Amino acid sequence: MKKFKKGASYTYLGLIFLFLYAPILVLIVLSFNNSMSRTVWGGFTLQWYLNLPSNDTIMNALFTTLRITLSSSILATILGTSAAIGINRMKKHHAAIMLGATNIPLLNADIVTGISLMLLFTRFTSLGEFSVVLAHIAFSVPYVIFNVLPRLQSMSDACIEAAMDLGASPAYAFYKVILPEIFPGVLSGFLMAFTMSLDDFTITYFTKGAGVNTLSTMLYTELRKGIQPELYALSTLLFLLAFIMLIATNFKVMNKKEVVR
Repeated sequence: MKKFKKGASYTYLGLIFLFLYAPILVLIVLSFNNSMSRTVWGGFTLQWYLNLPSNDTIMNALFTTLRITLSSSILATILGTSAAIGINRMKKHHAAIMLGATNIPLLNADIVTGISLMLLFTRFTSLGEFSVVLAHIAFSVPYVIFNVLPRLQSMSDACIEAAMDLGASPAYAFYKVILPEIFPGVLSGFLMAFTMSLDDFTITYFTKGAGVNTLSTMLYTELRKGIQPELYALSTLLFLLAFIMLIATNFKVMNKKEVVR
């Protein structure tokens, strides 16, 4: 009976992984397919990888995506960390109100957020890359707050008070005492904001101007004409980059645990 339960659990786990990663494996295989067809195998080729740098449409969308993602993530991390510090210093009643307001962008439907931001931007400014950056900051800040705030709440005020008693200025105490303690939360918030910004389509679609295309909005446009095989190559490279970063992070954590032991 135990063997049956163990086998069933492994089968169930295998089916889950198959459901999650089979589409990615298909994508990787198609990136080496020497055919424009998605159903006919035309032989192995590296043509789409070699053609990728010369495809202006895809490369422009990639660089636009990276500019928007990096700028919005950095600004959202700064604003979210500052907001988390402010909320942590508030009284419980006021902090609860602020956390409730922070939850709204997370619970709100993307299409509602996208349309409301579009109406706001068209009223006061023009749509373009800058409006997309502002929109991404708006929905990324809450993720940073909820990553940084628990680190602040777990800190003891004694260390900060000791630094201030020893003559440290508030800015020096922040950089030498508070920031090192909350840095893992800040980094997690930045990575979360980066991921959400890189992955977003709906809000970007409503807040971008004419001529501005990220990878997600460009892919939506390409679906009508047929996906270029170079996109398979780019998607494969992005997946491998994320996979390598994940492995490197896990090895770093494992090495730290071994050092502690």
